[in-house]
Amino acid sequence: MDGMPVAVITGGSKGLGRALAAALAGRGWDLVVSARTAEVLERSAEGLRGHGTRVVAVAGDVTDAGHRAALVAAAEGLGGLDLLVSNASVLGAEPLVRLDSQPLAGLRAALETNVVAALGLVQEALPLLRGSGAGTVIVISSEAAAEAYETWGGYGASKAALDQLAAVLAVEEPGLRVWAVDPGDMDTDLYEAAVPADGEVRPTPESVVPGFLRLLDRRPVSGRYAAPALLDRV
Repeated sequence: MDGMPVAVITGGSKGLGRALAAALAGRGWDLVVSARTAEVLERSAEGLRGHGTRVVAVAGDVTDAGHRAALVAAAEGLGGLDLLVSNASVLGAEPLVRLDSQPLAGLRAALETNVVAALGLVQEALPLLRGSGAGTVIVISSEAAAEAYETWGGYGASKAALDQLAAVLAVEEPGLRVWAVDPGDMDTDLYEAAVPADGEVRPTPESVVPGFLRLLDRRPVSGRYAAPALLDRV
């Protein structure tokens, strides 16, 4: 594609989404960022525009098909789509609970946001991604997708399903790079809601972003990666 590369990042108003958006803006990427809270999203977008790149903020919920279409249309308006980052996530229970207490409505919400909406966005974006010379999909996974941790069952199940979708997408779309990335524990609102006030000191989202940038620079084969280890592995 002509011009600067374009990325769509869901959950882009804070945490890992905002940190990754800032790093890409610093590299000259044009951005479409999404989040549910319009005021917070717009403040983040204003900060991103300070890098001198084009930033389109589209407030809405990724479970809404109209919102997903608006994100892809915004990317097309910027010239195309090179990178789709599915970062928006819900826990399914706040704080997290054991499976014997897991609200089924919460599990459905986690699956709808973390899995169904992520696939819906990929489906919407595929024509543009296929047209990019370096079409890439990143889904944000979790260690809870691969390991059994008490109280993380509902959320972990949704992320395991997301990992599988990413793995199959990579097989079905060999012209793209599809990476499921586990960023590790981070100091984010999501983690605080999951396990409130546990007293642990966690890495900042900004500290794991270099792993994502290394992926984009090296473009290893599609697969599942752990962000803290990426600087050593690829």
